[in-house]
Amino acid sequence: MTLSATAAVTPDQAVLVDLPSNRVPEGARPGYFRTEDNVRLRYATWPRAAEGHKGTVCLVHGRTEFIEKYFETIEDFRRRGFAVATFDWRGQGGSERLIGHPHHGHVERFEDFWLDLKSFHRQILLPECPPPFYLVGHSMGGLASLFAAANDRMMFDRVFLSAPMIWLPNQPLPPAGMAFFTRALGFLGLSQMPVSRPADRPPSRQAFEGNPLTSDLERYMRTVDVYAARPELEVSVPTLGWAAAAMTAMAEVARDDFPARIRVPVLMLAAACDRVVASAATEQLGLRMRTGRHVVIPGARHELFMETDAIRAQVFAAFDAFVTEQSE
Repeated sequence: MTLSATAAVTPDQAVLVDLPSNRVPEGARPGYFRTEDNVRLRYATWPRAAEGHKGTVCLVHGRTEFIEKYFETIEDFRRRGFAVATFDWRGQGGSERLIGHPHHGHVERFEDFWLDLKSFHRQILLPECPPPFYLVGHSMGGLASLFAAANDRMMFDRVFLSAPMIWLPNQPLPPAGMAFFTRALGFLGLSQMPVSRPADRPPSRQAFEGNPLTSDLERYMRTVDVYAARPELEVSVPTLGWAAAAMTAMAEVARDDFPARIRVPVLMLAAACDRVVASAATEQLGLRMRTGRHVVIPGARHELFMETDAIRAQVFAAFDAFVTEQSE
């Protein structure tokens, strides 16, 4: 089926895909900014859609994800009185690619995501968005958010994480061992080689049955529709370089001294039926953190914000108790 798409465009030609199945929320201001190391990233901001002044939700995505995937969730935050600011990580979505193959997810080191977030905070959040700032991160974005909480306790008042990528299921070695092994392969010149697992299958109507991401067909198909309208947004399998960067970051989180570095209130949600990340690792970290805790959402798959209404209601009840009610 051919999909017609319109676009919200700024003078520098940043585009948000607007589809009948996935409308751009009103008031969008998309654009580009450059990180401190000169990588061009696509971003968008929205004003609040309700009375009151609650601050800004800074929303950071998981691997392969993009701004358009979160339109419904952005509206949920705006209706609660929050402005929203979000961006596409380097190497995915509408941001600059780092290697010649545009559909392979790649990063040289996980610290580069911290650089993306720092640059966004300095260039977009501070000058353009109302404080206080609340960081909401999903999956890979959740792992990056933990490092933000550990590196700078002044950037965000609270951190809310959805199925954070603290560890991956069915790995043959513990975190430190996997980090060493994947880095060693990178030193052999294999860092741009693609690697894959069943959870990395590209979305399609045929792939919905039994998929590890969500049990909600309509929300699942929004990603399929956006890819059909704008194929260049798609990122499929990660590279070995991405895997080495991620394993190294997860190994650092697994260290005994990491939880004490986090001095910002953190709430982590784990999906009980997650096959993409290891929910048990989220529970273990939650028990080790002084300023954080965790909640397990029963019956949920990995993408908590893309799940059924009943599961999303639990997610937003947790968000309201942890953020919304604290901002009033």
